[in-house]
Amino acid sequence: MKKEKTLSSPANHNSRFIGNRPATRTAAGLHGMVVEKLGFLIASGEFKAGDILPNADELSARLGVGRSVLREGLKVLSGKGMIEARPKTGTRVRPRSEWNHLDPDLLAWRYTAPSVEDVGSIFDLRRAIEPAAAIMCAKRADPEQIARLSAILEEMEVTADDSERFAGPDLAFHQTLLRGTGNELIASLAGVVEMALLISFRLFNDSYRGQRHSLPLHRAILERIAARDEEGARLAVIALLNDAEADVRHVLDRRGQASAEKTEG
Repeated sequence: MKKEKTLSSPANHNSRFIGNRPATRTAAGLHGMVVEKLGFLIASGEFKAGDILPNADELSARLGVGRSVLREGLKVLSGKGMIEARPKTGTRVRPRSEWNHLDPDLLAWRYTAPSVEDVGSIFDLRRAIEPAAAIMCAKRADPEQIARLSAILEEMEVTADDSERFAGPDLAFHQTLLRGTGNELIASLAGVVEMALLISFRLFNDSYRGQRHSLPLHRAILERIAARDEEGARLAVIALLNDAEADVRHVLDRRGQASAEKTEG
């Protein structure tokens, strides 16, 4: 007998990174729950490319929502490139190559428990965006934006020993960097960078070094931008990303070793 796929969220489904809705069962909340649960199951491989989703009556019953709410949720997943409705055959999961992998929700679902390969992909993405943004920011940022980066860095210094509090200003620093490019298309990538950072932050919480060591690296970025040193700003961002990736990989290695020791024990 084919095992029925559960539609409940996994135990490690973290609201900070996945966006769990509150228990209040409003229409918007129900619609979000449909997107969230089905999206996670598809992204995690529970429903694979080519799989046909259960029919509308079955899905509605299993999710505890009306057909209209289900239909709206499926439209959202279709817009992300994850599913498509076909006449007479039902709703099918599309190949991963056709998904919108830069969608922040999809990034969150995909990287709930990132592997070493996933971490490489995340930092490849950041290296493709942020060093180039630093060049433009050094060239175009106005005094107000540079002052904003300086104020954020001061807040990072105050919160450096508290990973949870540090995440907010760290995220703001990188978003301000993108907006300082003066390019609306690049600034619109802030959501992508935000999710990449949030995924990293979840792992940084276990970092053996904490956050304070990253302050000089962030300050170097600010100083190069303020000096209008485009190449210096680019290299400073690369140095920061290299250091951050090394931290994340170290955390994953430690987790892997702990898991192996637990299994052997």
